[in-house]
Amino acid sequence: MTQINRRKFITALGCSAAASPFLTPIALAAGPWDARLVVIILRGGMDGLDVARPYGDPAFSMLRRGLAKDRDASHDLDGFFSAHPALDPIIPLWTKGELGFVQAVSTPYRDKRSHFDGQDLLEAGTTDLGQGARDGWLNRMLQTVPGITAQTGFAIGREEMRVMSGSAPFGSWSPDADLNLSPQAIRLLELVYHDHPNFRDAAAEAMDIAKSLDLGDVQMEPDQMMMQMQQRQRQTSEGGEHTHVARFAADRLKGDTRIATFSINGWDTHANQARGMKNALARLSDTIVTLRDELGPIWGKTAVLAMTEFGRTARENGTKGTDHGTGGAMITAGGALRGGQVLGQWPGLTEAALYDRRDLMPTADVRGYSAWVMKGLFGLDQSTLESAIFPGLDMGANPGLLA
Repeated sequence: MTQINRRKFITALGCSAAASPFLTPIALAAGPWDARLVVIILRGGMDGLDVARPYGDPAFSMLRRGLAKDRDASHDLDGFFSAHPALDPIIPLWTKGELGFVQAVSTPYRDKRSHFDGQDLLEAGTTDLGQGARDGWLNRMLQTVPGITAQTGFAIGREEMRVMSGSAPFGSWSPDADLNLSPQAIRLLELVYHDHPNFRDAAAEAMDIAKSLDLGDVQMEPDQMMMQMQQRQRQTSEGGEHTHVARFAADRLKGDTRIATFSINGWDTHANQARGMKNALARLSDTIVTLRDELGPIWGKTAVLAMTEFGRTARENGTKGTDHGTGGAMITAGGALRGGQVLGQWPGLTEAALYDRRDLMPTADVRGYSAWVMKGLFGLDQSTLESAIFPGLDMGANPGLLA
């Protein structure tokens, strides 16, 4: 199978493909610890204001007149924040102290709000894309520990998890999942990009993943092909692949594997966010519940960190959605963590308090919370975390994430 370039493939499919359910990878590695770490990349820019809703801020309901209509259905967390109703399956974990949220966090990425660059920086763990770090922060962490061995992992789709890429040994594995584009979708891309050489060549390269298919004599009209493509995407995103990923990860984590990372996609909610967030959060809830159930007693020494490349605009747009923003939220779970709390310094939502008068103002670096978890779980030295693993990071005070 020809290996395709991630950036060229996603560029060929357009902005929404950065969060496409076609690409949902997982990679794993073993390590000499008893604790487990699961890092979930939420691709597409999750709207943290819709996940842990700041109803205690008077400006919130004014900015979210449409998206805040289901307030009565959301679960109160601490009198200021409430959880999106789609998180109801994991609210019992909140009650047990095994689920938490961190608000107003971000990577050092600012202003351009590109999925591609935002995800690259999130997985690289650096302060900017010009630092030349080609490996990911999880791999750099593994490089600091002696005795690391490769462990089998798999990727749903054909994309590499950059967060795990680097010289430390790890593995990846593709399951027997049906994720090829349909012949109609392939033909649609050929038609759309026929007169655009750069996109046409990238799309042709991307279609190598389906080269074994016989396209036959496609007689469908373009609108029919688009409908088929959208239907295919829905089938992929709603087909339960996320729970298969979670079960496989849990099975390995019960053995020698200590670190697992994979993606959950579908967070790019420019329009009809109520439906999009419901579906995406349902997948995340299913994933966390599956990990908990499958890990059994191992759950008690497991930390799950779910993070995204950036948040979304504070104000909803005219298509019942939100656009690319800056500050967002992080979701934490696992018996090794101290849940039942919403961490982070809340900046407020008045226009003057917003970043660029449009986005939630970031008040902390998401890398800092990850670093404190790794320090507590694996006993890593703080200076190593702030230099070798997360270059340029100031971890600040201990936020108290570990149980």
